[in-house]
Amino acid sequence: MVNKTSKADKKIAYDQKLCNLLDEYTQVLIAVADNVGSNQLQNIRKGLRGDSVVLMGKNTMMKRTIRVHAEKTGNQTILNLIPLLVGNVGLIFTKGDLKEVSEEVAKYKVGAPARVGLVAPVDVVVPPGNTGLDPSQTSFFQVLNIPTKINKGTVEIITPVELVKKGDKVGSSEAALLAKLGIRPFSYGLVVLSVYDNGSVFSPEVLDLTEDDLIEKFALGVSLVTSLSLAISYPTLAAAPHMFINAYKNVLAVAVETEYSFPQADKVKEYLEDPSKFAVAVAPVAAADSGAAPAAAKEEEKKEEPAEESDDDMGFGLFD
Repeated sequence: MVNKTSKADKKIAYDQKLCNLLDEYTQVLIAVADNVGSNQLQNIRKGLRGDSVVLMGKNTMMKRTIRVHAEKTGNQTILNLIPLLVGNVGLIFTKGDLKEVSEEVAKYKVGAPARVGLVAPVDVVVPPGNTGLDPSQTSFFQVLNIPTKINKGTVEIITPVELVKKGDKVGSSEAALLAKLGIRPFSYGLVVLSVYDNGSVFSPEVLDLTEDDLIEKFALGVSLVTSLSLAISYPTLAAAPHMFINAYKNVLAVAVETEYSFPQADKVKEYLEDPSKFAVAVAPVAAADSGAAPAAAKEEEKKEEPAEESDDDMGFGLFD
């Protein structure tokens, strides 16, 4: 006979497996596994096989293993996983791209019927149309106040009806009606709640950020730092260009109003003392622009001259 593994041996093996994973991987996805069946979980494991490992278990056992392993190895960053182990959750250890792994996990969702007492994760709406049920089934619709009519010997729903709202529990009448209509309104799978990356913990929404989003947020942050620095006159790298320009404007204003001058202010003061010099500087440019037009006109006239040849030039008169 084959000896069965005792519970103590299973716990030791599980503890060792979790410790090995903590040593090998620095990226972990924490996913909730409510209403996920064993076959579905097995398919997820197959889909992630290669660079990811899915580990399920009791939260108390995982927390204990993480604490002990942190003390033995001195790796205190893994303690950040403990607050995340709440509810029916599992750990997905991965070496791949976190966004790609998260998207791969989301693919393995399966439809599920509405069971009695189940909290609806989404709104359940029954669409209008022919149900295929015979008129004797109208009692289900009447109990739920669903408007119907008899069409060609079958029950037809007239308007769409919100049967169950998100967050409400599914009643026996709602579950029976959805089963009769063959509607499987819910879909379940592993849902990533948090992301652990080498000690840092963040929301999975961060994985959806693109480079453009990051550049936009960075630019917004720089503008806020610049505004604050200018308001309190505190020099920073972002505000330095603005501060230099403002300082130059102030010094230039003093130079214009006084006899003090410096090389960058000499030309400005020269223009202010004799604005005609500025007009002279602009005049050649205007003249060049105006001279270009007559030249172009003359060229056009020259091109048109050959077209004015008379018939006499070709040896023919008007009355020949």
